[in-house]
Amino acid sequence: MSNLAEKKQFAQKRVVSRDEWLKARKALLAEEKALTRARDRLSAARRELPWVKLEKDYVFEGSGGSVTLADLFDGRSQLIVQHFMLTPGSDHICPGCAFGADHVDAARMHFENADLSFAAISRAPLSQIEPVRKRMGWKFNWVSSRGNSFNYDFGVSFTPEQVASGDVGYNFGTTPYAAEELHGMSVFAKDEAGDIFHTYSTYARGTEMTVAAFAFLDMAPKGRNENGIMNWVRLHDEYERKGQEGSCCH
Repeated sequence: MSNLAEKKQFAQKRVVSRDEWLKARKALLAEEKALTRARDRLSAARRELPWVKLEKDYVFEGSGGSVTLADLFDGRSQLIVQHFMLTPGSDHICPGCAFGADHVDAARMHFENADLSFAAISRAPLSQIEPVRKRMGWKFNWVSSRGNSFNYDFGVSFTPEQVASGDVGYNFGTTPYAAEELHGMSVFAKDEAGDIFHTYSTYARGTEMTVAAFAFLDMAPKGRNENGIMNWVRLHDEYERKGQEGSCCH
């Protein structure tokens, strides 16, 4: 947004007395409290979803060698997976996936102590993953699903035939995207017998709940200040480059 447009945007804001502001703020507070209670109910419903027992033994390529899905729990009973878009053979790093991943390491020190592990999983080989991890400075576990069907089974990778159809059934068939790789998050639980269960997956804007930067921006007058969905998002080492339009996932 140009400086002139920014000035015009602020000039259009209504300026009132403190008493008028307080009246409007209290009205909004009532809506915020209602949303908080609704979100609590939604979170409870999410936790009450039925589970699906996994029958496949997925084996991934990790920095220390082959690892199973059970290994990714790292001694905990819960695991959240970021389906990170990294297409085999492509040098494109999805800025949207990277934006989400930037929030993980700071949060991990807390949620790992609440019995939750994290791993990113991509279909690209480890030789493609590791340079990206090093460049971005991420410490979380990131493995390759090359050679298994994990990404396909959990609705984030698609065959050329599916892509050619124009609608791959992404986001439980509600979001008509057609691409070889798309993003999402999945949650798994492991019981004392070692059985693993799929408990939840979310795609598209459903992953926003883990992105704290959005929460900060949503409190500010300009909000996300977008001219196109997430057009301002870059890899975090690219923000010094001025005048370059970005996009989430092309």
